[in-house]
Amino acid sequence: MTSAKLIFWLMCLEKFAQTASMESLNWKTNFILVKPGQNLTLPCLQKDNVSPMIYWFKQTLGEKPRLICTHRISSEDWKFVNDFKTNPRFQLHPGNKGTNLTISDLELSDSATYYCANQYLNVVDFTEGYKVIVEGSGLTIDQSASQSIQAGGSVMLNCTVHTGWTCDGDHTVYWFRNSGPSQLGLMYSHTGGNKQCERKTNTCFYNFSMKNLKTSQTGTYYCAVAACGHILFGNGTKLVFEDKGNYLVLVYFLSATWIFTIIVVILLTISLYMTKKRNSHHSLELHVRLSPLSKPKDRPDADGSVLWKKMNREHTWTECVYFSVKQ
Repeated sequence: MTSAKLIFWLMCLEKFAQTASMESLNWKTNFILVKPGQNLTLPCLQKDNVSPMIYWFKQTLGEKPRLICTHRISSEDWKFVNDFKTNPRFQLHPGNKGTNLTISDLELSDSATYYCANQYLNVVDFTEGYKVIVEGSGLTIDQSASQSIQAGGSVMLNCTVHTGWTCDGDHTVYWFRNSGPSQLGLMYSHTGGNKQCERKTNTCFYNFSMKNLKTSQTGTYYCAVAACGHILFGNGTKLVFEDKGNYLVLVYFLSATWIFTIIVVILLTISLYMTKKRNSHHSLELHVRLSPLSKPKDRPDADGSVLWKKMNREHTWTECVYFSVKQ
């Protein structure tokens, strides 16, 4: 009997562990770009009204997540931990449906990923994630606005960082891809020295190469560089897929239009030439017909019109003799 109970509880624990691992992956990430000095509120909803505890975490690039605060919903009791105890810029605002975290007077060091987690029994569910990027003051990253790609082709994404200060430490470069609203994913990261930086201009150059491109790889790619306590994010490079079929259709359409225009011009030229030739022929024929005609005295007809009568004229020579009479 004891063995049966033990097996039963082991099965329950296994099922519970599977549920916990599955629930912990059920969360989404939101991408937020803000400026220094602004205020930011991050919402966290209570799941199914059964979560007794809510946690907020902060994870800076290249570091482990750090606990910010905890909130026990049943007793409306919350507390900040670690360095956040003495930081008045971080405040918690509990509500009926969740707990909101507010960060006031944002600084560069606030650039990080913030996680909200609901706990019920031994299950921790990360329901919300926010990648907060505080734009650096005087620190810039240049990225091309957009690039065109083709299926099966390749592309080189460039990232130029203007630091404005000398940094001899290691640099960590991150490339993110945003394929839609609130869908930012890490594509590549690299940690190394500052061999790609120029001391004279305090400028660093990074690139990211992709080959055998597919249509599913379109989106906006962001470059982020972490160095000497600073995190810099670029404005992103948008990759646009070129559809060769559309270009071929456009080329065919323009070619057909051009050929049709030439044909119309040729037909109009021929028509104009034939019309001119026909008019010239009619004019000559009318001149020939009117040449042997003489017009007698105008004599009105019965209907009041003037009759023209063809007259046969003899073509003879008339000799005139002039005499001179002298007295």
